[in-house]
Amino acid sequence: MNPLSSVTLDYGREVTTAILGVDALYRAESGDVTGLAVLNMDTDGEFSPDDFSDYRLATERWSELRRGAGALPEPDRRVYYDQLAHSTLAFIRWRSEGLAFESRLRDFLHVPAAPAADDDLKALRDDMRSLLNAMGYHGDLSEQCASWEERTRVPADEVEGVVGELMAQAWDLTNEHVIEIPAEKSDGMTVEAVTGVPFNARCNYLIRKVELNVEPTLTLPSLRHLAVHEGYPGHYLQFKLRETWYRDGIAPADNLLSVVNTAGSSVFEGIADSGLAMIGWNVSDDDRLHALLTRYRAGIGTGAAWRLHSLGWARDRATGWLREEALTGGEGWVQNRMDFIAEPSRAVLIWSYWWGEAVVSPALADASGRDRPLFLRYLYGRMHSNRTVGMFAS
Repeated sequence: MNPLSSVTLDYGREVTTAILGVDALYRAESGDVTGLAVLNMDTDGEFSPDDFSDYRLATERWSELRRGAGALPEPDRRVYYDQLAHSTLAFIRWRSEGLAFESRLRDFLHVPAAPAADDDLKALRDDMRSLLNAMGYHGDLSEQCASWEERTRVPADEVEGVVGELMAQAWDLTNEHVIEIPAEKSDGMTVEAVTGVPFNARCNYLIRKVELNVEPTLTLPSLRHLAVHEGYPGHYLQFKLRETWYRDGIAPADNLLSVVNTAGSSVFEGIADSGLAMIGWNVSDDDRLHALLTRYRAGIGTGAAWRLHSLGWARDRATGWLREEALTGGEGWVQNRMDFIAEPSRAVLIWSYWWGEAVVSPALADASGRDRPLFLRYLYGRMHSNRTVGMFAS
């Protein structure tokens, strides 16, 4: 894989200050303390936000950046930065003029404006049913899932210790099977059990802490998934490599930012959701079942969000639908999913979980032999949209 050109690295610096400018304007006018750029690894203050006093100026700057994307030497960077500009201009329109939910899906994330298809959800349920039958569980699918969940459940007061051990194992397996982590294990993530939050888990990279919601019913396979997703080779590794390779002068400056509601959202989650396969933790029946459940719950999350924001269902009605479909996780999972998707600034992001793994996993499977190390550097070393993941050889 050829290194990025100096032209593209310079362009990345312009993109970084422009993203930070929109983020600052959005935080000021909305009061949203989480912001658009939810993580900024520029702890030295190398980059200052562009000074946008209003969204009109932001639109002018991002329109200019979009035109500039077409002149970049690398085909995948032309596509990615064009889509990033498209996403950011759409976000600006949403804040300044309003934008329909369906348009936010298409223009923020570049995915179809539709929930997961009923046929896809049925196929996932059928696969779970077949696997649970083979594992010896009886009753209908809900009863089988309840029995499985009870057998594999981890009590809330044991979660921190269990995840800590799992993350230590995942660190070693990542070094062995994926890529050498450019840090000592002491730089890795600690785990804190939390409640009353609208997420299952969150990688708070700057303080090296995984905040893990213990209100849902948690199983050992789900904790294995979360250890990988938030840690290694998931979000921690993504951030560590992006930060390190920028400091080494081979990655663009916008790698220092984690930006939501953008063309890169799906791939960001897809890399993390593909982590179990990368390190070989997807071989047991329990882990295969949980992989199906993870994808299924992402799908029904899009269904609940669609009903709430596109069909105009009342929250109680959408919550009831999600509860009926959930199969596992208990009321804690239902309520934190609804809290997540009910927030207008985050509502479309549930689609990133549905699309991400479906895009990244086939690309990883195709990269075998000598190409795999180069593909991993391509995947982790650049920001990607659903389109650019498949442009490795272009």
